[in-house]
Amino acid sequence: MDDLTDDQDAFGRLLGDYLHGEYGIELVERDDGFIGTAGSPSQYFAPFDAWPSHERAAMDWARGRVLDIGCGAGRHALHLQEQGFDVTGIDVSPGAVAVCRERGLRDARVLGITRIERDSRPWDTMLLLGANFGLMGSADGARTLPARLTAVGGENARIIAESRDPATISDPVHLAYREANAQADRLPGQLRLRIRYKRYVTPWFEYLFVAKPELEHLLEGTDWHVTQYLDAETAADGYIALIEKGG
Repeated sequence: MDDLTDDQDAFGRLLGDYLHGEYGIELVERDDGFIGTAGSPSQYFAPFDAWPSHERAAMDWARGRVLDIGCGAGRHALHLQEQGFDVTGIDVSPGAVAVCRERGLRDARVLGITRIERDSRPWDTMLLLGANFGLMGSADGARTLPARLTAVGGENARIIAESRDPATISDPVHLAYREANAQADRLPGQLRLRIRYKRYVTPWFEYLFVAKPELEHLLEGTDWHVTQYLDAETAADGYIALIEKGG
């Protein structure tokens, strides 16, 4: 979902409107026709004290130079910048990047995970928070994109990634989607989505939720392995994994 046109930047328009005092609703459309809301846009602007406890704890894992992948409105990047970290935020949404810059993030770039290149200096910590392990998109992506993160990371780089177990959602509509995934030889938590806001609609894109055993299995044969987990207060709200090199 790179190179969004203005009428495709639904997420960026939502964030920009909220920043300037207009409340809107983010709609998530799945390719089976299901449409739901993604909650209040205020979640993308929440101050540190309002974050879930496992997100606050995960900030202790950050070290060195930080790359926030899928930075949204910049809440993680801005918090770490305020703590003295050298932080770069990237997002495919030009509107989201504009919001980050307006909020004070010094280095915010319009860039997707599949286009990350080695910078002048490697990154030591790479964030995939807000369930952004999902940006891997599919099993193939989860096996190939870590090599790109290896290339841009330092010798002792780490990934802080958030996801959730799709099996914790028991609604029959979602159960049927997971069953259809199984019949199509896709991972249970693989989704094909697009975001709608007002007249803006993103292109379709793949997103991925994984249980812990699936995450560990997908990392087999890569340079990365899970060394620690932080669980949300309820299983449906997911977990954060510390992923490091070696093992």
